Amino acid sequence: MMKKSASTLRALPSFEHLLFMRYAFFCLLLLALGNNRSFAQGPSRQPIVLGPEDKPAFPPAPAGFDMERNGIAHGSIDTVQYYSASVGNTRKMLIYTPPGYNKKKKYPVLYLLHGIGGDEKEWFSHGSPQVILDNLYADGKIVPMIVVLPNGRAQANDSAVGNIMASAPAFGVFDKDLLGSIIPYVQSHYAVKKDRLYRALAGLSMGGGQSLDFGLANLDTFAWIGGFSSAPNTFPPQKLLPDPEEARQKLKLLWVSCGDKDGLFYISKNVHLYLQDHNVPHIWHVDSGYHDWPVWKNDLYLFTQLIFKK
Repeated sequence: MMKKSASTLRALPSFEHLLFMRYAFFCLLLLALGNNRSFAQGPSRQPIVLGPEDKPAFPPAPAGFDMERNGIAHGSIDTVQYYSASVGNTRKMLIYTPPGYNKKKKYPVLYLLHGIGGDEKEWFSHGSPQVILDNLYADGKIVPMIVVLPNGRAQANDSAVGNIMASAPAFGVFDKDLLGSIIPYVQSHYAVKKDRLYRALAGLSMGGGQSLDFGLANLDTFAWIGGFSSAPNTFPPQKLLPDPEEARQKLKLLWVSCGDKDGLFYISKNVHLYLQDHNVPHIWHVDSGYHDWPVWKNDLYLFTQLIFKK
């Protein structure tokens, strides 16, 4: 295991550059898939019109929730290497362990995924998950958990450089890496609970689509699932959840959220409508904002307070 302190991890390209790359990818993908109903209602086809139910499910995080606080216990966030059987080489991921992590205890695990323009460091570089979680622990609002930040670009060259749109297919096969290598690695190297009831999957944008696609297809593996501003890689609702009854029986929480000014709003909204029509319990949270970090940080703040609780 290779460990690095949080301060030594390299930052990603500028936030503005990442947003531009995501926007370009989404525009091309929407044009290519314009005849698909779930994409046809995207930013190029339909203005956002909010209905009565398109509102926050919870109040926003308080000011300073993502600012480092003195005088509280802090967790650790380390870089580790593992061998990916599906990709065929060694890959990296970040792993957060909570304050007071004790190998003699067993912890639930949240697998937290990044977007099209990022890698395993994106959440760390722009979303401050370790700070948000440390503060929530200090306030007694969340269950102690391990958080795994993998690279969702499942290919040999998994860096977020060059033509990132060309790597989109690699995100679609990440489930093989996640299920076949990442989860087994975490279970063999960390003190984790191995039952599905103690495993969550969530992500932003491309990672939100992955979380819905792979999480709902593997309900024997994940009981807690969150899609934050899910991208056009999200399967049409009928493909996401062909068996609503199974979801009703197995899901502990399904979180679907988006910003009210996000051009990809209707991808998440259509998922919500399908779930609603098929009586699948879920949380539909419409935040105030765009396709950017203030929304996703608030998602993380709220989502982590709900998971792994009875």
